[in-house]
Amino acid sequence: MIERIDVPLLQPDNANSVRKSKIAAAIAVGILLGCVFAILFPHGFLASNPQFNGRHLSKSDSRVSSRSIKSSDKLNSLKTEFEQRKDKAQKQVLAEPHKAGPFGTVNGLRTNPTVVPDESVNPRLSKILEKIAVEREIIVALANSNVKEMLEVWFSSIKRVGIPNYLVVALDDETAQFCESNNVPVYVRDPDEGINSIERTGGSHAVSSLKFRILREFLVLGYSALLSDVDIVYLQNPFSHLCRDSDVESMSDGHNSMTAFGHDDVFDEPAMGCARYVHTMRIWAYDSGFFYIRPTIPSIDLLDRVATRLSHGGGWDQSIFNEELFFLSCPGYDGLHAAKRTMDMNLFMNSNVFFKTVRKDDNLSKLKPVIVHVNYHPDKLPRMKAVMEFYVNGQKDAVKPFPDGSD
Repeated sequence: MIERIDVPLLQPDNANSVRKSKIAAAIAVGILLGCVFAILFPHGFLASNPQFNGRHLSKSDSRVSSRSIKSSDKLNSLKTEFEQRKDKAQKQVLAEPHKAGPFGTVNGLRTNPTVVPDESVNPRLSKILEKIAVEREIIVALANSNVKEMLEVWFSSIKRVGIPNYLVVALDDETAQFCESNNVPVYVRDPDEGINSIERTGGSHAVSSLKFRILREFLVLGYSALLSDVDIVYLQNPFSHLCRDSDVESMSDGHNSMTAFGHDDVFDEPAMGCARYVHTMRIWAYDSGFFYIRPTIPSIDLLDRVATRLSHGGGWDQSIFNEELFFLSCPGYDGLHAAKRTMDMNLFMNSNVFFKTVRKDDNLSKLKPVIVHVNYHPDKLPRMKAVMEFYVNGQKDAVKPFPDGSD
């Protein structure tokens, strides 16, 4: 026989008392646990990286490797950078929406507005430009005494064509005096920390590293500049052959339509089987020794990027110039949002095109280009003089002694 034990029921008052005691005990336990977790995890129980939340790693935290910490930090940095770039991109969207026209009539907006001129950047240069610039455009060349003979051929060809708006930025007193004695507009920068003796008197690469910082002042003053090396012969006024619809309008190092204007280049990777042929787009480099640049924000951004890279790590200015113009935006890098135009290679001609093709073709040789840039050949001065004889004086034999390339 099973004996039943009767448990006496609690009276209402006793039940309420016990219930209150249990609640009080639960609250006390909760507070106690909260204090413990507050001490052990001051930045939250789910904090992903205690090292970067204000406390040092203890011995028990040594299981977290430095590699995982760096990866987490890099990931957080990339997320922050992405949000910043996204916000910047959204702010750059046109404030006023545009209505699309009929099919086939829509053209993208590519001509950026010019900046508001700031004469305080360089008041002395501003006064010079007011006198010699035409329609706020000017040809700009940098030169020192090392290129004196080429400089003479350069400005002689400009004078012969009758171009009034050009300026030589002299990097030494000898060049400034030479220009003044030949009635050539010249500008001498004030000595500053940005230009040292090597850059003033060095070779072409040393001088080319300066031009992007100097050119920036022209743009900030509100002037469009046609940057020109001195190994160029002028045969027509270039300002009559510019489109002016882009931030940068440059001549090409290409030697035919494909290389100058771009083409589909097929890469063959046999290991990929049926997918072995990959289509790529190729274009030969823009010539950083002759380009037209408008005073816009993207243009100034370009000059700042190139000048910064040259000052920090050196390198060839033309390579960096093209990288900043053409490299695309991708994770970790914001590409330059600048409109670009390639000049007609038969009008703005490099010495590859002239010596390898044009001089040997009876029909092509009858056409007069705007300029010929002797950029492919080291014997620049004699070739410049020969080009002048060829086009100006009609001496076809003047260019025959020269090989297609360099010896």
